[in-house]
Amino acid sequence: MKNTNSGVGVQIDQEPQTLPSPLKPVVELNSNLSHSPSIEQIVAEAHGHKASDIHIRVGQVPRFRIRGKMYVAKRHTKVTLEVFEAYLNEILTPAQRKQFAETKELDTAIFYPGLVRCRVNCFDSLNGGAIVLRLISLDVPSIDDLTLPQVFKKIVSKGQGIILITGPTGSGKSTTLAAMIRHLNETEYKHIVTIEDPVEYVHRSRKCLISQREVGLHTHEFHHALRSVLREDPDVILIGEMRDRITVDTALQAAQTGHLVLGTLHTRNAISSINRLLNLYNPDEQSAIRIQIAESLLAVIAQLLVPTTDKGRIAVHDILINTPTVQDYLLKGEDGDVFRLMETETIEGMQVMNQALYNYLIDEKITATEALKVSPDPQALIRQMRTGGIDASASARDWMNEG
Repeated sequence: MKNTNSGVGVQIDQEPQTLPSPLKPVVELNSNLSHSPSIEQIVAEAHGHKASDIHIRVGQVPRFRIRGKMYVAKRHTKVTLEVFEAYLNEILTPAQRKQFAETKELDTAIFYPGLVRCRVNCFDSLNGGAIVLRLISLDVPSIDDLTLPQVFKKIVSKGQGIILITGPTGSGKSTTLAAMIRHLNETEYKHIVTIEDPVEYVHRSRKCLISQREVGLHTHEFHHALRSVLREDPDVILIGEMRDRITVDTALQAAQTGHLVLGTLHTRNAISSINRLLNLYNPDEQSAIRIQIAESLLAVIAQLLVPTTDKGRIAVHDILINTPTVQDYLLKGEDGDVFRLMETETIEGMQVMNQALYNYLIDEKITATEALKVSPDPQALIRQMRTGGIDASASARDWMNEG
């Protein structure tokens, strides 16, 4: 798809409150609102406002997500059914249109050269058809670009085992994985195979040979690609979400046969991620699976995004490294002891989320109010702030009022 620089101007206003400073459109766009802009024009506008997502729905004005908050593009008109159908025709192939009509939901990706790549989800709802676009930079970021902990370079350079990146939707898991793949691509000589639904960041083979496979384009079924991946002579396998037993079984098999496996989960902390995997199995199977996980796991990195004082967002992490002591606790199911090790064994690169938040507070990169919003244990963070001489009273009141 080709970028255009003409269309409808957009004014972004927050609901219910206004932005602290006006946002300027990236390009000078025609203010005549008699014609609806194309998806491509909306994407160009959203990209200029540094939006992460675009929400389009029948009967609603398009909305942008900026720094985690939803804003209404008020100078746009409501999307009619006719316009929505035109949008579907713009971004979907005839086969995808047919699939969406049959299944009422569809995942795909679109690419605007020189601008951005978008992960797209189309779905039907009680309120009408909807399209959500996640904007993905064409430039694969590095670990340093994202100011991720340096231990990530050490973790991903391990030759064998499982690395889990976890967090809620929109927490930057795909971006962190992409940065790890880039690090390998710049430092190792390996074959990396990814199975993605859809492909998000596009990697060019440098020192590594990278084979990216998209479900629906390069394989008919996710599980078909999983079954064949071990026959493709990979050194590193990125399999995305650990969505079911088949995926976890494949990851464990790959790790135990000398491969590095990277996957994701929708869990908010490192320890609960292991329990999530175990819960995919029957109770009588969990003891055996616990052993396999303890033997195969390299690290669990739980990630959240927090608004920064300079109007950006930064990732904060729970980091669990599977040291021999951690492995022993995992085998025994002693989660409390694992957590205490994460708090104290910082020399290994481990940390708990509250410590990461506290460090950014000390550096004045985030506010106490934002830290308390995402903290897994706000009361413990308040105590840590007070011990460190940070006035937590006003922020604590804000947090309690919002809660």
